[in-house]
Amino acid sequence: MKKTSAQRHTRQKDAVLRALRGSSDFMSAQDLHQQMSQTGVEVGLATVYRQLKSMAESGDVDTIQLNGQQLFRLCEDHAHHHHLVCEHCGKTVEIEPPDELWVRKVAGEHGFIVHSHTLEVFGLCEDCRAAA
Repeated sequence: MKKTSAQRHTRQKDAVLRALRGSSDFMSAQDLHQQMSQTGVEVGLATVYRQLKSMAESGDVDTIQLNGQQLFRLCEDHAHHHHLVCEHCGKTVEIEPPDELWVRKVAGEHGFIVHSHTLEVFGLCEDCRAAA
């Protein structure tokens, strides 16, 4: 059976995974690439984008939109989960999802059938509020 790019492990994919393991917060492809370059890992920015896109599609990384940027984070827990995200520093905390029945009830009240859902809660963490 032929492996897809999401399944295939390459040197570049392994390098991106190692770099992602070094951060518990969401980060942009550019920031990840810069971090990799600073540690001597030579991978092109386009390759970092490709690898992150592939890993997001396969569910190996989480992705969110924050301030007009797509950010990525390696989540070891592949179960369905949600996040609190600091809009200033990017600190991320995994939170319990809302009750699935609540999601379906709210959707049904508006004539929707749920196929999937995501929930990201954005705000300022305690440290950023204290610094302001």
